[in-house]
Amino acid sequence: MSDNNSQLITDEVASENEATRVRFWGNVTMLEEGNRYRINRIELAPGHHITTQMHYHRSEHWVVVSGTAKVICDGKETVLIQKQSTYVPMSTPHRVENPGVIPLVMIEIQNGEYLGEDDITRFEDAH
Repeated sequence: MSDNNSQLITDEVASENEATRVRFWGNVTMLEEGNRYRINRIELAPGHHITTQMHYHRSEHWVVVSGTAKVICDGKETVLIQKQSTYVPMSTPHRVENPGVIPLVMIEIQNGEYLGEDDITRFEDAH
């Protein structure tokens, strides 16, 4: 799919639900936002992953709702299933993968003094 087509799909979804952002790996829906916190629903397609990233001003707590999450946090790999969770501290490189055959659905709780998208440092992934 070309970048133009991807943008069109993203724009169509955004007009239906301003809180949902579509990515090539799945989507993120903001459920609630307040002073110093944001709650997102993340759906990650089978076989996909987010890029390895880090945040200087926020921590994250991920709760698996369905599917399987392979989490790499500060170099340590953990596999989580439904009802399990993990904590990602500030300034810690992290990534999540979906090694399963069904979509991974997680609830992400972000906490911090600043939650802007420009507080994402992305790293090159080895694969």
